[in-house]
Formats: sequence, C-alpha cells, structure tokens
Amino acid sequence: MKRNIDFAGRVARAISGLLCIGAGVACWWTAWPTNATWRWTLVGVAALMGVFQLFEARKAWCITRACGIKTPM
Repeated sequence: MKRNIDFAGRVARAISGLLCIGAGVACWWTAWPTNATWRWTLVGVAALMGVFQLFEARKAWCITRACGIKTPM
C-alpha cells in the first residue's frame, strides 16, 4: 500500500467519505421506523463506503489507482 494520491486527492476522499457517512445517517433515520431490509442494506453500504474512503484519505492510497485506473485528481 504505497502512497499514490496527493493532498488534493486525500481531501477529496475525506470529504466524500464524510458525505457517505452522512448519507448513511440520513438513510438510518428513514430505516429506523420500518423493517425494510433494503433500507438497512443501504445504511450499511453507505457507512462502509464512507469509512473506507476515510481510510484511503488517511493512508494517501486509492484502490482505483492501485488497480491501474487513472483518475483525474
């Protein structure tokens, strides 16, 4: 896991990670009164995506770039 993103990429991943966690919290508020499995799945996916993006920002590593795909940032 070598560093493969610069400061701008780290900031972008941190912001998108926080937005994903915020979306997970918003979905949680709608899923709480119901027992819909798809809503709880959406909560879990959004939260995991957000946590993974914060991990990427912390380590200055991008899985997309590690796979050889060039990203514009």
